[in-house]
Amino acid sequence: MVFTDDTEEVLFAAVALVNSAEKPDSLITPEDLAAFFDEHRYTGRFDGDRTELEAVRGLRPLLRRLLTSDRDSAVQIVNTILADAHALPRLVRHGDTDWHLHAVEDDRPLADRIAVETAMAMIDVIRTDEFSRLNICAADCSGIVLDLSRNRSRRFCSIACGNRTAVAAYRARKVDRR
Repeated sequence: MVFTDDTEEVLFAAVALVNSAEKPDSLITPEDLAAFFDEHRYTGRFDGDRTELEAVRGLRPLLRRLLTSDRDSAVQIVNTILADAHALPRLVRHGDTDWHLHAVEDDRPLADRIAVETAMAMIDVIRTDEFSRLNICAADCSGIVLDLSRNRSRRFCSIACGNRTAVAAYRARKVDRR
């Protein structure tokens, strides 16, 4: 394990949120947002309406910038997110999740909580200087890859991108043999 469980979960959620903007956009309805909320085990306030959906969609450019920035730029973004949210870290435990950090109240808007949780997770990335764990997909897309493998071998943002690249390579080999 590279990071703590909660940090890894938040990083996976942030990458999924950013990658949801890739074509085809997979976060367009309140139902998509509800599925995202459930899949990434968010807790606390969930309005599930268009306003909340648009606020979460609006986070994607900021989170992309944060996840793809260099270390010093990431520090500035993290500090701004935390200051703007008046974040005050505290330990919490809920459901089957052991003690972990929350930095804003559970009744804050989902977009605020996602931004702050991502900033808190990026603190671990910054402190351990593990930016090589975040890359752009090696396929013909701009998806983000979170590589937590031991040998840092993950190259694609999704199975679909990996398969598409493998099929293209196979076809190229077939053409070369003719």
